[in-house]
Amino acid sequence: MYQVLYRKYRSPAFADVVGQDHVTATLRRALATGRLSHAYLFTGPRGTGKTSCARILAKAVNCSDPRDGEPCNECELCRGIDSGSMLDVIEIDAASNNGVDNIRDLRDETNFTPAQGKYRVYIIDEVHMLSAGAFNALLKTLEEPPSYVIFILATTEVHKLPATVLSRCQRFDFHRITAEDIAGRLLRVAGQEGLSLEEGAAMLLARVADGAMRDAYSLLDRCRAEGETITAAYVAKSIGMADRRYLFELTDSVLEKDIPRCLELVHALYQDACDMERLCEELLFHLRNLLILLTVRNPRDFLTCTEEDLRLYQAQAACCTTPRLLRYMETLEQSAANLRRSADRRMEMELGLIRLCVVDSGLVTGDSLSAPTPVQEKRATAPEPTPMPLPAPAQSPAEPQLSTALPPVMSAALNSQLSTGEDRIFGEWPGVIAHLRQGNPPLAGILDGSTAYMRGDFLLIKSDNPALKSFIGQKTHAGNLIKAVYDTTDRRVRLGLYKGAEPAPPKDPLELLAERAKEL
Repeated sequence: MYQVLYRKYRSPAFADVVGQDHVTATLRRALATGRLSHAYLFTGPRGTGKTSCARILAKAVNCSDPRDGEPCNECELCRGIDSGSMLDVIEIDAASNNGVDNIRDLRDETNFTPAQGKYRVYIIDEVHMLSAGAFNALLKTLEEPPSYVIFILATTEVHKLPATVLSRCQRFDFHRITAEDIAGRLLRVAGQEGLSLEEGAAMLLARVADGAMRDAYSLLDRCRAEGETITAAYVAKSIGMADRRYLFELTDSVLEKDIPRCLELVHALYQDACDMERLCEELLFHLRNLLILLTVRNPRDFLTCTEEDLRLYQAQAACCTTPRLLRYMETLEQSAANLRRSADRRMEMELGLIRLCVVDSGLVTGDSLSAPTPVQEKRATAPEPTPMPLPAPAQSPAEPQLSTALPPVMSAALNSQLSTGEDRIFGEWPGVIAHLRQGNPPLAGILDGSTAYMRGDFLLIKSDNPALKSFIGQKTHAGNLIKAVYDTTDRRVRLGLYKGAEPAPPKDPLELLAERAKEL
């Protein structure tokens, strides 16, 4: 009868455990020197070797011919533990045996001496599932068990254990296994099974397994069902995950703001039975890899990909900026949350990609979603003009005094509005208002119907709403507006109110005569 890979290749000795050297080395030394504890606690993520190490420890303490802290795996006791026929090693699933009566029965059994080996070993898996009463019933036995009893507790959620249990156990924390270690073990197992496993496919399986060796074996079992040759493309298809080619194409389309191409790719993936929630997660992970390339000195230590994929990542990262990637990831995080509760996941994924395409452009109307505006084309082809310092104008007698509640930057900006010769329309203003509607609807409502101009690093707002001056004169609202502009356009601006040029009042005739007299 066929045996699944994670059972067939369960580690028989400490030396064969993958990625947990800090645990196995300590246990081997304790066994070699005879300094054994009466209670052990193995904690860590799923599939990292906790139960395997518990069984190896049970074999090692009962083995008739141990070798440097390792079981021989040849004696009758070792073979009996491997087959599950040895009565002195009892495995208990706390998820289904979590009541007080179950623990009382266990406590009564500890009074019996071992039937075959030296120790009676109780392996309690998922121990955090025990009830409060069951924990209390176990405490005394766990603290002072008979000399021939060893408890090994295993859990994935150590924070749920009472402090009274933690203090009675010798704790070992199992780490997530690195993708390189998992891929290496998969390649070795594939060779023993007669499978042709590509290195890229092994790395992809390792990345999807997320540090769990058991999950990696299960995924390999799933992939081998269709044939003896396993490629990266087949792995991606068999587990419902987007092929890397689609991830790069999707990201390129988003960077180019090509909404039709994004929707075409989603349609193709949907027809190919790709899960939309998985696609969103993979795209998020893809953007994370690009962010790593832009922010980390040695990105190879953080990326689990082939050399060919690394070159593709480097080429794509050169077209990105860190603020832009952060905004993309925030938008995708929101889409991922929406996908979990959406009735139509395909539509939600499409909306998420459209948001990515317009998040930097300020495009909000249906007519302009497929092409950049003339302002954007001009900004893409022409260099940004260097802001020139403005001379401080004299205060007009008719100009109303500024409120003392305004911040200094606001006051300087409002005092400088006398001419419009250097002003230029701020084309991204609709996008800023659309961004504010999501996080600050009152401020967006005040700004409805307004227009904006740029003068150097000042953003000048023109509006007929009389409440605008007092509203953005408050530090909180001014700060929110400056942040919205930065989030949308990557620009750092100072705020002001736009005031168009007014005709100069006619001079008094006596003043004109006086000026002519001075000239003479």
